[in-house]
Amino acid sequence: MKVRLGFVANSLSLWDASPAKTMTYKRYTELPKNERMDRLKEVTRLNLEHTKRILYLCAAHEIKLYRLSSSLVPLATHPEVAWDFYSPFKREWKELGDLIKMFGIRASFHPNQFTLFTSPKQHVTDNAVKDMVYHYRMLEYMGIEKDSVINIHIGGSYGDKEETLVRFHENLKNLPGNVKEVMTLENDDKTYTVEETLDVCQKEDVPMVLDIHHHMANPSKKPLEDYLENIFATWDRRDLVPKIHISSPKSEKAFRSHADKVDPDFVEGFFKTLKTFNQDVDFMIEAKHKDLAMLKLIEDLSSIRGVKRVSGGALEW
Repeated sequence: MKVRLGFVANSLSLWDASPAKTMTYKRYTELPKNERMDRLKEVTRLNLEHTKRILYLCAAHEIKLYRLSSSLVPLATHPEVAWDFYSPFKREWKELGDLIKMFGIRASFHPNQFTLFTSPKQHVTDNAVKDMVYHYRMLEYMGIEKDSVINIHIGGSYGDKEETLVRFHENLKNLPGNVKEVMTLENDDKTYTVEETLDVCQKEDVPMVLDIHHHMANPSKKPLEDYLENIFATWDRRDLVPKIHISSPKSEKAFRSHADKVDPDFVEGFFKTLKTFNQDVDFMIEAKHKDLAMLKLIEDLSSIRGVKRVSGGALEW
């Protein structure tokens, strides 16, 4: 069993490397009209440059898993702006894609919690489609859409899970086929359990991203190991290694919040369960300390008897 580890968006190992520098619409409107577009381009150029720095860091550490920031392009989907963020940056987008391919990095996006297909309000669905298309366009601009994923949650229950899930399947028909092709769904910490999310993934033929922290906060009826084989099978169509989100609670009181690092004791039991399936997986580390937390966890897990660290970002058992 081989396990690769990765991290989300920013690198705390680098100085001032945030790829999510932003610009609010309010600030945009406060600028003189002739300066607005220049400022948007300036912030976007900086985000793309910082992403490049982080990709080089991944290569240096042999990290093969990285989640790109959803905030690379400020105001990309704002109805009053909706600007062309490709033409001025053709070279930069291509360079990022070329680096991702050259370094063998598995890249992904995770839109925010407002990207929902469960809402009874049409404008919410319309905005979700717009946001998913925005993320897909960035993958296309980099030329990595065939090997990447855009991960979202099912969403809220609106007081009636059964009715909401029917609406989810119906609303999802609004999503262009090429975008749905790279979509994944993740179980969440309050509403949709592993079992419920897996059922939706099987019906829609969409890969499922398992989040073990969310499962601990919002467990299913059966033990997690009873679902693993079917979760892994959802990835067969894409011919990609299953992806799993790893984090640990900030505290007992703030159980759903992510800690700065990952407590190895919190994930070790699950890690040992995986061994019985002999399934290669990718761990996306969701911790406040980003790459520092990832590098610490790989050290901790490699201390388990029989586990060998085979590169900067991978283990074998």
